[in-house]
Amino acid sequence: MGCPIGHFAHRTPSTFAQRSLTAHPPWIVSVAFPRYVKRSISHSFAGYSCNSLASTCRIVDNTWMQFLRRTAHNLFRRNRLVPSLGRVQPATTQHRVSLDPAHRRSLRRRTCAIGCILGALITGPLCSSAFAQQAIVPAPPDPAIAAALAQVSPDRIHADIATLVTFNNRSTLSSNDTDLPPGTGVLAAADWIFAEFTRISTACHNCLDVKRDDFIEPPGSGPTSRILKPTRIVNVYAVLHGTDPAQAARRVLVTGHYDSRSTDVMDTHAAAPGANDDASGVAVSLECARVLTSSGIKFPASIVFVAVAGEEQGLNGSRHLARLAKAEGWQLEAVLNNDIVGGDTTPGDALQDKSAVRVFSEGVPATATLDELHQIQTVGAENDSPSRELARAVVDVSTTYFHPTEQHAPVTPGRSHSMLVRLVPAFHPVLIFRRDRFLRGGDHTSFNLEGFPAVRFTEWSENFNHQHQNVRVAPATPIEATERPDFHDPVPAVPTQYGDLIQFVDPAYVANVARLNAATLAVLALAPGPPRNVRVSTANLDNNTQLFWDPPAGFPANASCEIVWRDTSAATWTNSQAVAGGTSITLSISKDNIIFGVRSVDPAGHRSVAVYPTATRAATFPMPPAAK
Repeated sequence: MGCPIGHFAHRTPSTFAQRSLTAHPPWIVSVAFPRYVKRSISHSFAGYSCNSLASTCRIVDNTWMQFLRRTAHNLFRRNRLVPSLGRVQPATTQHRVSLDPAHRRSLRRRTCAIGCILGALITGPLCSSAFAQQAIVPAPPDPAIAAALAQVSPDRIHADIATLVTFNNRSTLSSNDTDLPPGTGVLAAADWIFAEFTRISTACHNCLDVKRDDFIEPPGSGPTSRILKPTRIVNVYAVLHGTDPAQAARRVLVTGHYDSRSTDVMDTHAAAPGANDDASGVAVSLECARVLTSSGIKFPASIVFVAVAGEEQGLNGSRHLARLAKAEGWQLEAVLNNDIVGGDTTPGDALQDKSAVRVFSEGVPATATLDELHQIQTVGAENDSPSRELARAVVDVSTTYFHPTEQHAPVTPGRSHSMLVRLVPAFHPVLIFRRDRFLRGGDHTSFNLEGFPAVRFTEWSENFNHQHQNVRVAPATPIEATERPDFHDPVPAVPTQYGDLIQFVDPAYVANVARLNAATLAVLALAPGPPRNVRVSTANLDNNTQLFWDPPAGFPANASCEIVWRDTSAATWTNSQAVAGGTSITLSISKDNIIFGVRSVDPAGHRSVAVYPTATRAATFPMPPAAK
């Protein structure tokens, strides 16, 4: 594209712009031109629905919006119009210019021409590119899923976290202690979680299969080992079995770890409330179980709700469960690990963003062989592991069930009504393209190491004073006065509170994380399974793309597949094309310039995770029996 909007679309956006684009479908902030200019622009947009424009405008970022505002300011300066927050409003009375009818007609002709030019600038590239390429729009919301999300309760979440805090120290090593006060320690916490899953199951007429993964972890070797003697570890999980016999073997899983730690990871007696790390993640798993089992939705695939132990000692619990899943042949299509999702709320903290949650995902599969690594490097697939595609599916779900809201300026008696509107961003996932944070790890890695797609949810900004710390208050240290002449007294000192206390957890934030997890679990469990054996033909040197795939086991007769693609530099899928029938398609788009994927879709719009194609030189492929 050779126009300004195309330039901005292919420019690498800022971090803030990337977060905005992945959060929810963006749009152009409109400029309120005079009505005759509005008419001109409206004619340029004739024939396009609001939904189409909103979805197409994904390629427009804040720089383009600023360009529009600057252009409007320069174009209408002579008419004494000034832009303000995306609107062009008349200046004050003393600056208005009185024009005679002839000048007014001349101004209208000029502004109508300008309006047509702006309309062409905006719609031209959209027609030539985005509309031809069928820009992805959010899937229609499922009313049953939306109703389930509305039942997520911050009060229940707060109560779950508060209960877990009462076990004092949930160190995995406390399972060996015999001198703990009654009702404390990691095993007491495991019993409570098991009882809570059982209560949830009773409420849905025993719809859950509640189990313990109870085992003895052998002592580790080496000076860094955090388990020095055989230690009992208990994982608790509950399975909501799928209702479709042909798809019930498919599973999606949500987890958090219920063990905690103090400053000394070997200490089993000091207070270690672990409210954020990670009672918040366990609360997400429990609340997802409550709202999805009570929703009345018949999920074709199975959903597994989990709380693991042993995380702080070295991912011991999740490693055992992941190996169990591999040994028992679980068809795990998604693992959602929630660790530190409490939305730390520290007075004076300006870094936290309560509208965002980070989603970490590995780029290169942990289990890739040397041949697979060579293939990944050759075709540039470092950004398209199954876990990375799962992270993109989370973003896709968020655009359907989370939307920005508007806050209007309050009405002040005796003053003119303000037209200012504040756009409150939707709660949204932010894709972080690495497996985890520096110097840290999480339970999703255990599943990655067994070949399962797994991602990690973590709050936007972590406060390390409230993680892995003994509960204490550090004395205040006075801050020296600055050298400013108007600043003579020392800055008041504030004591520092350490410890992972519940007072720093925001239940409303955790509730949003739970809603995003529940929505993702529900969509993936309702959608058909991902296509199998997805391949792209490299038999010929041409500018086309031939894709082939096999339908998954239990593929419903009324389901279909959809091709998705994006630029090689794009973070998420931007375009799609439905495939009415069959298991192959040829597109007149060069495979050298685009990243492709194939996903399954049911008639209600539930989408599976997309599958990245494997390159093959086979020119033709036999049709699978199910497709003949």
